Amino acid sequence: MTETEANIIDRPHLCLVPPRAERFDDMAKPKGIFMAEALKAGEGKQLSVRGLTHSYGGQNAISDISFEVEAGEIVALLGPSGCGKSTVLRAIAGLIQPRSGAVQLGGQNLANVSARSRGIGMVFQNYALFPHLTVAENIAYPLACQHMPRVERRERVEEMLSLVQLKSYGNRLPRELSGGQQQRVAVARAIAGRPSLLLLDEPFGALDRALRFDLQVELLHLQKTLGITTLIVTHDQEEAQSLAGRLVLMNKGNVEQIDTPMAVYDRPKTLFVNTFIGQANVLHGTVERLDAEATTVALPNGNTVVLPRRLNFTVGSKVTITFRPEDVRLSTNPSDFALPARLTVSVPLGPTLVHDLVLSDGTGLRASQVRGPYTFIPEPGAQLFAEIDTLRCHAFPSDPETSRE
Repeated sequence: MTETEANIIDRPHLCLVPPRAERFDDMAKPKGIFMAEALKAGEGKQLSVRGLTHSYGGQNAISDISFEVEAGEIVALLGPSGCGKSTVLRAIAGLIQPRSGAVQLGGQNLANVSARSRGIGMVFQNYALFPHLTVAENIAYPLACQHMPRVERRERVEEMLSLVQLKSYGNRLPRELSGGQQQRVAVARAIAGRPSLLLLDEPFGALDRALRFDLQVELLHLQKTLGITTLIVTHDQEEAQSLAGRLVLMNKGNVEQIDTPMAVYDRPKTLFVNTFIGQANVLHGTVERLDAEATTVALPNGNTVVLPRRLNFTVGSKVTITFRPEDVRLSTNPSDFALPARLTVSVPLGPTLVHDLVLSDGTGLRASQVRGPYTFIPEPGAQLFAEIDTLRCHAFPSDPETSRE
């Protein structure tokens, strides 16, 4: 760090919240006294959100939102644009006062605690770095807000630069960095003040796909090293599933499901969750017969799907059957339970081959298979037969307001 830089870091800057990170190969072996302290001070606190409700213009943006993030856990608040994710994040950060509900951090009610005093670090989608300050100055900014002594401030900045592997970049301005490097600076600034909670708002949206994945892995390693309780707000399901131990899925201002990524994918509780997470085939039908251990669903095209369990529906109920593309096996030969379909296109996606098909009534169907050197690729227009793994099927009421299995 230069003398000029050190002098600027000593200035009593105003206070703000932070951005994000990129490559941390050395962080598994932290060096120096401050790093040892960082690991201790980085112990997160439990976040508890209870009955959060807020409205804009008389219309609820979020309604009775409740969830918890355990100390040191990573949880993703996931949902489509406009579902209320950012409103929840702003309420937690103290940027808005919710109409009702409570936010607690480490058992402390934050209702009367200012945003500045909550001990929360925040990373924005656009990083929000000060363009006129160097990398080191940006990282030092929240430390100056805490009135940290100048010597300790300089040492903390050096430790943060080392942690995110930007030790030789402290002198540079943000415009002289790549997107990934700016992300690292943002994360370093967010964690420099030893926050009890880290909030990440669409953190990787501005990065290309390859860099985004690298940063997700590296941020995960960093968070596990420091143990900071982390809440990620995103509409990117891949990002949420790769980083978070649990997902809070939101839709139209409400929580649809809270569970692990695998449970949400394999056991969705609502039709929205099933179709939002991953890809899903959807067939509409009518319950035709109920047996002790089977349910027969009639499709509009005259075919039937037999599920190997008795559903909690009455005969004549309108239902929606869903299943994943990987649960469909294609054959050139008909069978009792296969659905005739015509192939429209086959697309190789790396190691996977994805087939788009059309049933006789025009319903679209998608199948996927692992691609090998001898995988047969049918010609477009080929008549095939789709066998569905009915053990993996889900059934929901066709009424979207009550679409629970």
